[in-house]
Amino acid sequence: MKANIYNTLVTSALKWPDQLAIADEQGDLTYNELLQRTEILKQTLLSQGTQQGNRVALITQHNRCFIIGLYASIGCGCVTMPLAHYQKSEEITKALNEARIHFILTDNHAVASLGRNIRQTEIFGQHLYFSETGFPTQEKTVNFIPDAAVMRFTSGVTGDAKCVILSHQSVLERIHAANEGFNLSENDRIVWVLPMAFHFVVSIMLYIRYGCSIIICDDFLADSILEKASQYECTFLYASPMHIRLLASNKKHYPLPRLKRVISTTTAIGPAICKAFEEKYQVPVSQVFGIIEVGLPIMNLHQSSEHPEAVGSTLPSYSVAILNDEMKPLPPGEIGHLAIKGPGMFDGYLSPPTLRSAILKEGWFLTGDLASITNEGLIEIKGRTKNLINVSGNKVFPDEVEEVIQRYPGIVGAKIYGQKHMLMGEIVVADVVLESTVNFDPEELILYCRQLLSSFKIPQRINVVDHIEMTASGKIKRT
Repeated sequence: MKANIYNTLVTSALKWPDQLAIADEQGDLTYNELLQRTEILKQTLLSQGTQQGNRVALITQHNRCFIIGLYASIGCGCVTMPLAHYQKSEEITKALNEARIHFILTDNHAVASLGRNIRQTEIFGQHLYFSETGFPTQEKTVNFIPDAAVMRFTSGVTGDAKCVILSHQSVLERIHAANEGFNLSENDRIVWVLPMAFHFVVSIMLYIRYGCSIIICDDFLADSILEKASQYECTFLYASPMHIRLLASNKKHYPLPRLKRVISTTTAIGPAICKAFEEKYQVPVSQVFGIIEVGLPIMNLHQSSEHPEAVGSTLPSYSVAILNDEMKPLPPGEIGHLAIKGPGMFDGYLSPPTLRSAILKEGWFLTGDLASITNEGLIEIKGRTKNLINVSGNKVFPDEVEEVIQRYPGIVGAKIYGQKHMLMGEIVVADVVLESTVNFDPEELILYCRQLLSSFKIPQRINVVDHIEMTASGKIKRT
């Protein structure tokens, strides 16, 4: 029997029919109710003309509609591509055209933001709409991966995003491997705060597979998160550094007696934020390293308090190495290319059609990150290969400088990048976003940096900006 993601929902509904599956602004859904509604939508999509191998874009807000739409379209045999509803219409149109999407499944909020004339077929009350795009449905662009299940564009942090394809088998392999670390079960309740379009494989699909309850916050403000976590006695928070910073600085007290694990993902988090959160809630913050091509191969689940700067140790199913430019392993403490092997790797890229085997080097996937590993096996991400700044032969990692600057009073955001210099090769430049009421002196910030950073890492230019451009998944957009 072929692996199929839809069957995990069916199995969970049979095992735990009365278990809470989803709580959102529309109320609570049990696993049995979730399966019933998903099956109704699946049959509706089939009646609207979807076929095995068609490509469906899923564009909804963060609620049950996303989860029902995801499983229903996959259950039809379609290849599903979630897109963030808050992206600009030009970005959405570019993705739809590049992936040659056949159908769009969306909610009434996203319909208005699509910026295109589409024939709407209302289904499922007022919550979901279905539309054809005009690309011929007999066209099978993903036929080089016959078991394709989902597609997702990478963040495009340093350039154009790639469209990653995952098969049913790869998804199931990677959620099994990730849960060797998380050890989630039907007894867990998850506080949901992340963008669903970028976090649905080793999160939503993992939670559904193991019978967890997904508690979706109405908004991502600290009070809302804490209120839901307290109300539903949540056990697990999977969040970004921004959310953790907000929660750590929140003045109100909410009892969280069952919260046992807090995971930080999407980008690096500063040790100071981790310490502040742990002091307030008595739960350490664990970093994990996730990447759409591989999943979650590295987690810091056991040394979070002692080493919050580390993304963690390799999970049992994976192998990780730090390699030099010649693909040779480096000793502990040396900085090199982060390379990963293991189950559930991506099956290929959509455009141009490229199989995984053509991307791997000697069986390794090179993530594009620079990292080091200790004798004990703890891995620390130092920065991205493309973001490295070379100041007179000295390497500067933007993440390190940003973490220092963001601790300076009155600064709410920072971006570090290199600028060409005739004598030094490059110099360090900082863009900073300030609190609206702060009096800011750039010289004082430089003096602050001198106390904490080597001289070559100190910004030579500081620009005050209104905002820092981010990718749709919440990472700093680098150029």
